Amino acid sequence: MTYEEHLDEVTTLITENYDVTDAAAIKMVMQAQADDFFTGHDDDPAICTLDRAHQDAKAVFKKYK
Repeated sequence: MTYEEHLDEVTTLITENYDVTDAAAIKMVMQAQADDFFTGHDDDPAICTLDRAHQDAKAVFKKYK
């Protein structure tokens, strides 16, 4: 998946797994992006997998909730 698709998937997983609103999940992902959480993903598209999206959703939620 592309970097943008990965971010969308992470956002979706946060809303589904942690019962937060779309707006809250988007805010978390945007904050993580601003903090360079996803820098490696943009540099190496091979990182953008469904398995990694699940890991990232958990990490982003834990750090930015």
